Amino acid sequence: MTPPKITIVGSFAVGLTMRAPKLPIFGETMLGTDFDMGPGGKGSNQAVATARLGAASSLLAIIGTDKLAGIATDLYAAEGVDSSLVTTRAERATGVGFIILNDRGENFIILDMGANELMDAETVDLGERRIAESDVVMTVLEVPIAAAARAMELGRKHGARTILNPAPARQLPDAIFASVDYLTPNESELRILLSLPADDPRSSRELAGELRRRGVGNVVVTLGRSGALILTDELDVMVPAVPVTVVDTTGAGDAFNSGFAVALAEGRDIVDAVRFGVVCGAIACTELGVIPGLPQRAKADALYAQALKTTWKEAT
Repeated sequence: MTPPKITIVGSFAVGLTMRAPKLPIFGETMLGTDFDMGPGGKGSNQAVATARLGAASSLLAIIGTDKLAGIATDLYAAEGVDSSLVTTRAERATGVGFIILNDRGENFIILDMGANELMDAETVDLGERRIAESDVVMTVLEVPIAAAARAMELGRKHGARTILNPAPARQLPDAIFASVDYLTPNESELRILLSLPADDPRSSRELAGELRRRGVGNVVVTLGRSGALILTDELDVMVPAVPVTVVDTTGAGDAFNSGFAVALAEGRDIVDAVRFGVVCGAIACTELGVIPGLPQRAKADALYAQALKTTWKEAT
């Protein structure tokens, strides 16, 4: 079977991670443990994850000319990601993120996206030939909105399924939604997209409906430990989460989106695709660090089969 082709227009950043007993408050100094430095960036993570899950994965991204850039090129060579559309620019440093984890596996992240911010619509146009060959085109908001919008436009132009993972969330022009087949926010991102406070009490179902009225074809809201909500013209479905022992939630969203994209690219329907994404997100939570947690296909297939017999059977 020929692997499906997925193109990710996105970001690379080096992640600097440390554990702390709790998340710090302003002015506080505390001792941490388990320092780790490794590759990250949502676009890059999704390129690696889709490749591990069996897709022919290609990343369009910008990195700097500094030593941190080598972490990216080494990663793509090791993981089988097509990096022919990864370009280097000297104007800005390679992106970097600082991640603090507490004892419950929760995190906060501060990013300097660096060279990623140089991406524009013309940069994305350089990848049009690859996009034209793709089954799925994905993008994130760690690159400028103009680049993300162009990725969706070109995907739609060439008949690919388009996925916008709106992370980190920001307000978007409604025009972008016309080219988005699947929008995949988490609960806080859903509220930010609608210019609402993070603690807005309305249900995610109600708010997802509002996004659909702005032109999004299908909304899939990731709900962490509760699973995911699918809202389309025909469906209003909850997919329960698969229970696992949570170690680190940092890469769960990237793993979910990658599993979802690969399943769609393989021709599975939206419910099966979300289930596969939920499984991949769950696996990512069981390891410390994003790249170590991104699932291999055999493990994802095994947990999916188990969940069909247990978690999802009980839910139906």
